[in-house]
Amino acid sequence: MVLFLGLGIGGLVLLAASLVFDGVLEGVFDGVLDGLFDGWLSLPVIAGFVSMLGFTGAIVLGTTGLGQGAAAAAGAVAGAGTGWATYRFSRALQRDGDGSAPHQADLVGSAGRVVTAIPADGYGEVLLSFGGQPLKYAATADAPIERGAEIWVTATPSTTSVSVRAVKR
Repeated sequence: MVLFLGLGIGGLVLLAASLVFDGVLEGVFDGVLDGLFDGWLSLPVIAGFVSMLGFTGAIVLGTTGLGQGAAAAAGAVAGAGTGWATYRFSRALQRDGDGSAPHQADLVGSAGRVVTAIPADGYGEVLLSFGGQPLKYAATADAPIERGAEIWVTATPSTTSVSVRAVKR
């Protein structure tokens, strides 16, 4: 049982080390077998496998009359499941998006509010949300739009101005 508990504790220590040395094994084994084990040789996956192998083996050995072979087999099955779950969870976290910065053209089609009335032949100001941040833009429109009206962006002629139309409700 001491061996299994040692494996479980060693896996936890390896998991803590993976927070510090993230990506070390991927760098060491980079290019080995052309990505066959890509992601599977990460420290969190190995730590999850070793910890679950040890703790499950200790539980099976301590609570049943089965021997060390059965405890090791049960631990290996549980460890493989934990390693797979860790791998899938880390892949899900890495699929966060493409990470590209928002572009000015992304404003087209967004809604906002007029903060300074827009005359038919000049500029007013609108408040839009861009990249999660509220920003004011100079705005033109084909027809005058009152302060507080909801607007829709139709074009972005420059980085500091937009063309808008009023939202009809």
